[in-house]
Amino acid sequence: MKNLAILILSGLLLSANASAGILEDRNCGSCHRLNTEETSLTAPDLHYAGNKFQPEWLKQFLKKPEVIRPAGFINDPEFLQGSTENRPVHPSFPEEDLNCLVESLMSLKIPGSTPAPTEPLSKGQQAKIKYQFERTFGCISCHQSLNLAGKVRGGISGPSLVNAGNRLQADWIADWLSSPETYLAKGRMPRYKMDPATLGQFTRFIMTLKKENIK
Repeated sequence: MKNLAILILSGLLLSANASAGILEDRNCGSCHRLNTEETSLTAPDLHYAGNKFQPEWLKQFLKKPEVIRPAGFINDPEFLQGSTENRPVHPSFPEEDLNCLVESLMSLKIPGSTPAPTEPLSKGQQAKIKYQFERTFGCISCHQSLNLAGKVRGGISGPSLVNAGNRLQADWIADWLSSPETYLAKGRMPRYKMDPATLGQFTRFIMTLKKENIK
């Protein structure tokens, strides 16, 4: 029994090392922070990728990358310079690498996330939060989103939220809205003072934003 436990533990350690190794092999750390000890780089932090992303979206993104930040990342020298011509395109990866890459990225987590509510919003709640999203808190001044007619609108200085419901985890959205400094100490995201009910409704609203709802 003891030998079996040792074999299982050894297997897990080898698997973890293999997952970590593929991020190094693919040079992900040249642009992204993979742990909190690294200095800020020219692409979004990934040391909490397992808190933030949905694995199926990650797999599709790594296979066929898409633009998430139309204006670029804040630390990128090209940020808000009015041109995307010189911005490097995120590399795509072959099918045989995808599962290992996703597994490795999903293992990168920081503790402390709080479970977010998942029950759907009523039509009245959705309309109310949509108004607050656009007018009260002004989220679309920085983020692209979908209006009630399913049309894309909004600013480009922040990451697009058009497909946020497929890309992000609800628990991460709630944490980010309540304390963005937990994930990014010197970001541009405001810390909004939302009561728990509003925070929960905002989280559920953002989870409804999906590409399949574009009209």
